[in-house]
Amino acid sequence: MDREEKDIPLISVIVPVYNGQDTLTACVESIERQTYENLEIILVNDGSTDDTAAVCVRLRESFENLHVITTEGAGVSAARNAGIDASTGGILTFVDADDRLRPKTLQVLYECLRDTGSDMAGCGFFTWEAEEGWEGFLKEKYRIRRPREYTPGAYLREQLLKGNSRCWSKLYRRAAIGELRFSEELSIGEDMLFLLRLLPFLRKIAETDYPGYGYFQNPEGAMNREFVPRYMDQITCWELAREDALKMDPSLAAQTAALVMVGIMLTAGKLAELSFRERRKQKEYVRICHEKLKEEIGTPGACQELPEGYSFKVQMFLAMPRIYLLLYHLHKYR
Repeated sequence: MDREEKDIPLISVIVPVYNGQDTLTACVESIERQTYENLEIILVNDGSTDDTAAVCVRLRESFENLHVITTEGAGVSAARNAGIDASTGGILTFVDADDRLRPKTLQVLYECLRDTGSDMAGCGFFTWEAEEGWEGFLKEKYRIRRPREYTPGAYLREQLLKGNSRCWSKLYRRAAIGELRFSEELSIGEDMLFLLRLLPFLRKIAETDYPGYGYFQNPEGAMNREFVPRYMDQITCWELAREDALKMDPSLAAQTAALVMVGIMLTAGKLAELSFRERRKQKEYVRICHEKLKEEIGTPGACQELPEGYSFKVQMFLAMPRIYLLLYHLHKYR
């Protein structure tokens, strides 16, 4: 009796990769070791300039359930979209090419999806930086508890707007995703917007605290790079998210304004990390951050919704933007 005859749905695992020659093999092997067996893996090589293409060929020769497609450096959103379009499973998930899964992760997530009748199921994650860290996490034992169940509105308030805005570490029913795709115009926050725009199409969401996804703390990752103009997407994504969130729940005005302010301050922090000379070249973006912050702080209740420590930062940047950036820079590099 084959897998389909056993009524075990096919899960499509979509792995976007750019210059992942050093991490991709271990990532794929962690997927192939899953206790849930009915899988297809879609590698999307997004215009890599290292030996990633050769690694993809070797992996395709090693695993019959693995397929490789190529995009032309269009970004992670376009790569994920291409993976969705090429996949055939009734259930989808996303794994980044430098991350890994515990052996039981997809089984745990599938059982959450099945047992709760949900359209999306998510699990916890852990971060690791070195191989011994990953091996240590694999040895730890966890008791799998009953998942928490959410309506879309509750998930928006209690999960997504409180930090659980990642597209990875989750399973999705393809029927719920439908024609929805990742926004290819953004370089930051595209996964959060995808989730937010998916919520109205979901009946129920399940979340387990099982830490099944291993997130590699990559020092070369996008969030650790020097400021470039596209980093302003940190603000844009939350401005767009607010529009969608308020359509679902108009009472979230203060909470979403606070999140926009956090995005502004994170962007200001990136600008502050630049040298004084480089920061002067980007002064227009400093001005934009300052003007946007002035607009958001007028939202009733927004300051009360800011995370701890942000209220002082906001007030200081509003009053003395140049001094704030200087002090931030000196503190960062003292």
